[in-house]
Amino acid sequence: MNGIKIVGTGYAAPSKIVTNDDLAKIVETNDEWITSRTGISRRRHMAEGETFTSITVQAARKALESSGIPADSIGACIVATLTPDTLVPSAACLLQRELGLPMDIPCFDLNAACTGFLYALHTMECLLAVSERKYGLVIGAENLSRIINWEDRGTCILFGDGAGAAVVESRAEWNPISAVLGCHGDGQILRVPGVETAERSLISMEGTKVFKFAVEAVPYCMDQVLEKTGLTIDDVDFFVFHQANARIIDLVVRKYHIPQEKYYKNIAEYGNTSAASIPLAIGELHEMGKVGHGSRVLVVGFGGGLTWGGALVEFA
Repeated sequence: MNGIKIVGTGYAAPSKIVTNDDLAKIVETNDEWITSRTGISRRRHMAEGETFTSITVQAARKALESSGIPADSIGACIVATLTPDTLVPSAACLLQRELGLPMDIPCFDLNAACTGFLYALHTMECLLAVSERKYGLVIGAENLSRIINWEDRGTCILFGDGAGAAVVESRAEWNPISAVLGCHGDGQILRVPGVETAERSLISMEGTKVFKFAVEAVPYCMDQVLEKTGLTIDDVDFFVFHQANARIIDLVVRKYHIPQEKYYKNIAEYGNTSAASIPLAIGELHEMGKVGHGSRVLVVGFGGGLTWGGALVEFA
């Protein structure tokens, strides 16, 4: 099967900054309590006039500009999200209109919670393998502030809004991204009820169980990807983990003895942005020059579903 590589990235975050001190005015908490347990200092929430669509378009346009690929060369568009502005039309369909993407391509949303961007990357890899157009636009974006339960101290401190995007190219001579994806259906550990149900459509989470799941899922995904690719930790140029909790990342880094210069944490600035977490981090790293031409990046995500995934993503 044809493999894909990243040829351009972009990201966007809302303008409203919500600090831990701001949250302390709403619920019983403080900066030290939040920082010590999560690594989060602030997060971004939508300000008046900002929408899911507006920041998604901004991130996608930056990715197209970064890649140098015109909109009419895009062969598919996938938006990984659980919080689009509208269920119908999909976020991807609205992007098609705003960006002027071709009308004869598949554009759709995908929900795998915090693992969504990885699910979308592998789906795009499969789509482009049989597409006449060999470039795809993959976005992870969330407006989680709209579904936060402000009465729940355990979850309202965690989540932020944001968007990250990547333009990928497919070629027959490139290796696949060696995606490892999985799901264990669980309707209680991490949950957002549907609209018009008896429950409010707000995030609820059993934090201890999610933490335990994550510290098992991340090493599993890493081991599986390394086995599929035949690579070692030393062969990987950079590691990007879903930014859910700084302690989870720290545990994995210690377990695999990953040097500080080969991993990144931006959770202090953005909090947990679910499907936007991984592409937002990759976009920042690309902008800073820490990843780029030829870089091999091992990416791992985990989240509600419960879902998990890993892949080796290369830059062209």
